[in-house]
Amino acid sequence: MIVGLIVACEVAFWVLLAAGLAFRYLLKMPRTGLALLLCEPLLELVLFAVTAIDLKNGAEPDWRHGLAAVYIGFTVGLGHSTIKWADARVAHRFAGGPPPVRPPKYGTARAVHEWKVAGRWILASVVAIALLQAAVWYVGDEGGTGSLRAWQLRMVWVIGINVIIAASYTLFPRREPAKLP
Repeated sequence: MIVGLIVACEVAFWVLLAAGLAFRYLLKMPRTGLALLLCEPLLELVLFAVTAIDLKNGAEPDWRHGLAAVYIGFTVGLGHSTIKWADARVAHRFAGGPPPVRPPKYGTARAVHEWKVAGRWILASVVAIALLQAAVWYVGDEGGTGSLRAWQLRMVWVIGINVIIAASYTLFPRREPAKLP
């Protein structure tokens, strides 16, 4: 049931995003579009509530509950930037907006960009770790929380990988190719 709800939340995320942008730019109803986009967090609240109720009703904590926490964390950390990304492209394509800004390719500007990206992934992982820890406390010592702890370890790996990637752009920045005279 939890996995089905996670899939439904993901599908609903993209449906609400598409509908919100369609109302905003194609149908020229920006308030309705904004209202649809603001419904996105409700999906995570429903998933959170159903997961908590499932655990409270005695379900053995397993990978599905961990996946729900990770999904919520990633939506918190990456959802806003995904919506901004899609909004910029739809505005450009259908509403005469400016072309989307491309990330810088070289030097310090690229390193700063990579740290911002890493920050979003780190936020997503920290939220997931916190939700997983809350689930461990919620279930208590008598519940089998090994799978939740395993998800926490995976999130630490995500943090480490993102720090390494961002640090590599800081320590070894790409240089702009020399221009021919």
